[in-house]
Amino acid sequence: MQTGAANFYTLLKKIGLLLFLYTICRLLFYWFNYFYFSDISFGQILLILLSGLRFDLSVIILSNSIFILLYLLPLAFREHLFYRKLLLFLFILVNSTAILANCIDLIYFQFTMKRTTADVFNFFNGEMGNDLGRLLPLFLKDYWYMFLIWIVLSFLAFYLYRKLDKNAPLTWSRNVYLKQLGVYVLAIGLCIMGYRGGLQLIPINSVDAGKHTAAKNIPLVISTPFSILKTLDLQTIEAKVFFKDEAELLSIYNPYHKGDTGEFKKINVFVISLESFSKEYVGAINGRNSDCTPFLDSLIGHSLTFVNAFSNGKTSIQGIPAILSSTPTWMNEPYLTSPYGSNQIASIAGLLKKQGYSTSFFHGGTNGTMNFDGYSNVAEFDSYYGRTEYNNENDYDGNWGIWDEEFMQYTANTINQKKEPFFATLFTLSSHHPYPIPQKHKNRFKEGKLPIEKSISYSDYALRRFFETAQKMPWFKNTLFVLVADHTGVTSDQFYQNKIGNNAIPLLFYMNGSNLKGLDSTITQQIDIQPSIMDYINYPSNYFSFGNSVFDSTADHYSFAYNGGDASYFIIEGNYAMSFANGKGKELYNYPKDSLLTQNILDKHTELVKKLEQRTKAIVQTYQQSLINNKMH
Repeated sequence: MQTGAANFYTLLKKIGLLLFLYTICRLLFYWFNYFYFSDISFGQILLILLSGLRFDLSVIILSNSIFILLYLLPLAFREHLFYRKLLLFLFILVNSTAILANCIDLIYFQFTMKRTTADVFNFFNGEMGNDLGRLLPLFLKDYWYMFLIWIVLSFLAFYLYRKLDKNAPLTWSRNVYLKQLGVYVLAIGLCIMGYRGGLQLIPINSVDAGKHTAAKNIPLVISTPFSILKTLDLQTIEAKVFFKDEAELLSIYNPYHKGDTGEFKKINVFVISLESFSKEYVGAINGRNSDCTPFLDSLIGHSLTFVNAFSNGKTSIQGIPAILSSTPTWMNEPYLTSPYGSNQIASIAGLLKKQGYSTSFFHGGTNGTMNFDGYSNVAEFDSYYGRTEYNNENDYDGNWGIWDEEFMQYTANTINQKKEPFFATLFTLSSHHPYPIPQKHKNRFKEGKLPIEKSISYSDYALRRFFETAQKMPWFKNTLFVLVADHTGVTSDQFYQNKIGNNAIPLLFYMNGSNLKGLDSTITQQIDIQPSIMDYINYPSNYFSFGNSVFDSTADHYSFAYNGGDASYFIIEGNYAMSFANGKGKELYNYPKDSLLTQNILDKHTELVKKLEQRTKAIVQTYQQSLINNKMH
């Protein structure tokens, strides 16, 4: 006969089972992403595994809270067979879903360098143009082994649950009811403590993982279910106030830019965003003999190119607003799908439209993808051109949209019909996973170390064809071209896996016959593109921008990024890079001397750390208040 506490002990064993499965997932995560964690010692791995149990227990209790309450319910009908089967179904449903989330990040982490957060649910709604249904079969095909791992682990959970669920039924009496009620209350108290991660004032979150390891290793300490559930309530911003004096705040960081008094240059402006074009792939600026981008390399020889340029995010949905409207995603939720996505913004299109420019957004993807067509409206583009407008399914790549070569030719010919001056942007797509190559070019490009490199070569070839066509058109000589990556791609190089290299991108300004030439080492970022264009053409009116012009020698030049995985910020200025969390600097590196970021010198540069902390606080406060109060214009 079952003792009064047997059911509770069995529950503890089932929670132990889940901790065991989460640990397996963590070891698999480490193995699949060894390139990123290769510098961790065996002792550190053991510490991470032990520390991870605290975070796993928190999310296990949170996600299984209904199961736990029903499992220990102090009522006799819990002994019925149907009720036990219902509990088994609930246990497997909840925890196989959690295991699936962990399995997905075995692969997806390689693209984002962070654990998936709650913004993943945006891919399930209409705003993302039903991309999930189209792309899921591709991921199933390419990463079938990930789903096999999920099935094996889910079956293991089912099998071991059944093995543990062998308690004899209780003989219920008044005494038993009272004991079971006491166990129930005790279990609820223990669960609350387990969910909170202890008795501290605030429940644990991703930032707390930094107490157990370096910030870089936080994704290994936490799990994907933990990351998702802990960011569910972070979709809106509660503004931090570091400075109560607005004058002091503006003296450190001022997003309000004054109009230029010089003669306004009414030239055309054409921004080309290159999908996943990491600096790593561009031989002319990466210090290697890379041959992925022969055309872009040749164009760099005739352009002003910034060799220390950085992205402000890791996805296209973060990169495009940063490039076109100086609006970064310095929060968990991508700006476009956040509650602030409909804010008024000072986009390049909107600013130039006030000066009589026609404005066009070109992206060969399926209309609705990443909500870019919706963004183009908010950003005040006159026209949006996507797969629907292209209207020729013979050139559909079967995955994302129209092949780059054909869509770029379409773009050049469509622009040729626009009145000048114009502002246009073109966002490429063929160098996105699954990295397809048109059948007619199957043998044109060499294989690289990574599958993406061949598709980068194809997109580079399409770019060459675009310029060959464009330079024959009357508007070409009067057009400033800005070429930049939307974010970085996958990598196999240690430098391009850290917080500096992982955001390193090409950025070049090209105008036929101009003095825009040479390699410039100024640190810059995607949000600097808008003010740089305004500065170059002597834009006559005031405007709002989170960035600074690369042509302004009096401005501060730095790169600033947010890591949703551990809720930290990362600033690069001069020769130094600092991570910032919980109101203070956490790590400081002299990255030209320490490119792999192995020596934390935070304690050796007190004044510099104080300066970077002040700048970070000013940026964060200004950003958050600007979004909340809709004051980005």
